[in-house]
Amino acid sequence: MSDLDTLFQKLAQSRFRSSFRLKGKELEFLNSKGLDVILEHGRDFIGTRLAPANLPNDGKQTPMRNHPVFIAQHATGTCCRKCLQKWHGIPAKDHKLSEDEKDYVMNVLERWIGDYV
Repeated sequence: MSDLDTLFQKLAQSRFRSSFRLKGKELEFLNSKGLDVILEHGRDFIGTRLAPANLPNDGKQTPMRNHPVFIAQHATGTCCRKCLQKWHGIPAKDHKLSEDEKDYVMNVLERWIGDYV
C-alpha cells in the first residue's frame, strides 16, 4: 500500500487516471447525499465488488459512470484487482482484501472525492 501523497502524484502523471472528474449527475448526487453517505456506498461496493478473493468479472466490475465512487475508483486505480496490484501493491489473485486493505482503499477514495465537497 502506498503513501497517499506519492500515490496521488503518480496518478496525476497518468493521462487516463487524471482524466476522471466528477461532473453532471455524479456531482449532483454527491452534493445531495453528502460525503458520508457516498462513502457508505463505497464501503459496500468495495466489500462486494473488490474484496472477494476470486472475482469472475475482474476488470469489468466497476461501471464508468452513475456513482461518484465508481468515477473515483477509476481515477485512483481501485477499480479492479489488477489495478489494485499495479497502483497499490495489493495482491490480485486468490487474495481476499483484509480490513486494513479495505480501509486503505476507502481512504484513497475519500481523499479523491473529498476534493469535490
